[in-house]
Amino acid sequence: MNVVVDYGLGNIESVRLALNDLNIDLVVSDDYETIKNAKTLILPGVGAFRDAMSRLKETGLDKLLVERVNSGVPILGICLGMQLLFETSYEDGEHKGLGLLKGSIERIPENVKVPHMGWNSLNLDKQDDLVKYLNNGDFVYYVHSYYAVCDKDLIVASSDYGVNIPGIVRDKNIMGIQFHPEKSSLIGLNILKAYKETIIDEPISSN
Repeated sequence: MNVVVDYGLGNIESVRLALNDLNIDLVVSDDYETIKNAKTLILPGVGAFRDAMSRLKETGLDKLLVERVNSGVPILGICLGMQLLFETSYEDGEHKGLGLLKGSIERIPENVKVPHMGWNSLNLDKQDDLVKYLNNGDFVYYVHSYYAVCDKDLIVASSDYGVNIPGIVRDKNIMGIQFHPEKSSLIGLNILKAYKETIIDEPISSN
């Protein structure tokens, strides 16, 4: 069972429709037992980091997600969902995240227009199954004001916007996409297609 985690702040419907287009069998749920028994997890999100973590903590889903992911269950965070995977966010204060990935979420510098909204090209920083259908320079759609500051070894693909914006990150079974694949036309669908083929349909790659 592939579960899209519904904690009240996710762009659930657009993500669900994109995944359904790829014939991915999934359940949208906030139920503890359903998430506990998931084969794979997808964590979407829009809004404020603090509010999202508060929702997860209120239901105990924060600890459950960490427990399941540490046991090897794959997780894909999308937009705010990706940011929640990191240790700390500095959005409106300092707030702890799930701590599944090392790094922090910080404000995009003011030397560019914030939020970073619209299409931007992706630089493919390393080989990974998630980008097997992509070409260097493909365009994807972003909407965000904060970005991940992390070790370059985590970065699969990035975009230039005043600073280097990690667009796709990965550490084995922990994956994140900062832009919106469900709004990124064929390019975004190809990323989700690769996710389906290499994560849902096949054993986890060691990339």
